[in-house]
Amino acid sequence: MEYIALYREFRPVKFNEMVGQDHIVKTLKNELINDRVGHAYLFNGGRGTGKTSAAKILARAVNCLNPKNGEPCNECAICKAALNGSLTDIVEMDAASNNSVEDVRAIRDEVNFLPTVAKYRVYIIDEVHMLSTGAFNALLKTLEEPPAHVKFILATTEPQKLPATILSRCQRFDFKKISNDNIEKRLNFVCDQSKIDITPEAKKLISILAEGAMRDALSILERCMLEEEKITEELVKELVGIPKTESVNKITKGILEKNTDIALQTINEVIAEGKDISNFLWEIIKYVKDILIYKTNTQLEIYSDKEKNEIKQLADNTTKERLISIIYELSNLQNDMKWSSQKMIMFQVEIIKLCNDVVKDPTNSNEGNSSGINSKEVEDLKYKINRLEKQITLMQTAQEKNEPLTENTKKNGKKPPEGKPEVKKSTSVKLGEKVQNWPKIIDQIKQDGRISLSSILMSSSANEINDMTVGINFENGLTPFRKEILEKPENMSEIVKQVSIELGKPMRVVLVDNNEEVVAKTDSYSDIAKSLDMPINIIE
Repeated sequence: MEYIALYREFRPVKFNEMVGQDHIVKTLKNELINDRVGHAYLFNGGRGTGKTSAAKILARAVNCLNPKNGEPCNECAICKAALNGSLTDIVEMDAASNNSVEDVRAIRDEVNFLPTVAKYRVYIIDEVHMLSTGAFNALLKTLEEPPAHVKFILATTEPQKLPATILSRCQRFDFKKISNDNIEKRLNFVCDQSKIDITPEAKKLISILAEGAMRDALSILERCMLEEEKITEELVKELVGIPKTESVNKITKGILEKNTDIALQTINEVIAEGKDISNFLWEIIKYVKDILIYKTNTQLEIYSDKEKNEIKQLADNTTKERLISIIYELSNLQNDMKWSSQKMIMFQVEIIKLCNDVVKDPTNSNEGNSSGINSKEVEDLKYKINRLEKQITLMQTAQEKNEPLTENTKKNGKKPPEGKPEVKKSTSVKLGEKVQNWPKIIDQIKQDGRISLSSILMSSSANEINDMTVGINFENGLTPFRKEILEKPENMSEIVKQVSIELGKPMRVVLVDNNEEVVAKTDSYSDIAKSLDMPINIIE
């Protein structure tokens, strides 16, 4: 006889056998009893929560010859044919591998034909979010107004990927994650029926590891039962690849007690056992999280009394802030390790840092250099915050004036100056105080993608000429090539924008060459206003 996986063998065949979805079962049964079954359904929920099982049961129930209280009888010819897969009127399609327009057009052409045996032709489309845009468009009209003999049941784990036009045409049912208690009850039933020898602790652990998915729980159970011995908590952990709690406890204790030798020794032991370093890191994070939870409300699920005592000892000897800091650092390490080919080195270095308390505490920003934050990073951060504040102030000031360029020029009876460069002798320009943070302004221009412009400005200095004008001085002279780049309107607008933000008010910018002339003057106020996204007054 062909072997059947546990999750297939114990797939629910009636609504009453479904686990943890009572809110959905009740509604569907009432619709069937009152003969008010819709033409299109959307079953949404996480993996292993019963979407496909519910779709199969509903497909049989609407076609059953002898339904009872909204349940299929599973005894009539229609139900038996559906159960063994020979009923052609119930069509199951996996949209992950059949997601083209042609696949949906085939359905659209088929729906016009009457069912061969059953009352309704039912289409179950699994992973429907994988359909292409063209396929969704091809499905729209048929889904909205299908023939009277057609029903659609769509199933997905990601409803946000479905077009709103599809969602609005379906009755939506959201499947919840199955609770640990309900999973454990179902495991009891499966183990009794299959004569599986398992301890209560192992069942509890499997229900927690399943994370709300009944199919995952049965898959873990099936993996364990192949060992031909009694299934214990230790066996489950070993087969799933979870490091022993003893090892996780030792390395966590080493970190909290700042004992580098114990921590590194534990790492070597775990690696010698062939455990995956990424899984080990995840277990440490969860264990530290559980210590934090215990310190907060003393509630834990998965641990034995002995393990709870060990957690209590660790919780009593540390602070919540320290635990949060460790979780923060290890989570960052977990993200960094995904892109590294030297996972072991990164892991060991981070554990050494934690043992020596060389970490950044996210809850305390006043520890100075002892927090591990580079002073240059702090200065850069302060500078960026300061610039943002100046930019906000600049925009608020402009909004308060709220005087558009065109109206202002009409009022004064003057035309706005054009962007053509104005030539003057340098003797008419008197350079004043230097503009602070000019190198950082240049760096900001570089970060905005204007690399050639920032390169040219590296050899310049900036001085205030008056309260509305800044002069950019080129002590070594200005070549025609550099002059051409600087005179481009988009480049000059970028300089004006950054200078105005730095000084906290709208500014003009003049380019000064030692060859005794003003090369260019930014009077194109429309360009400046556009770059700063705010109105600017003209002062003549």
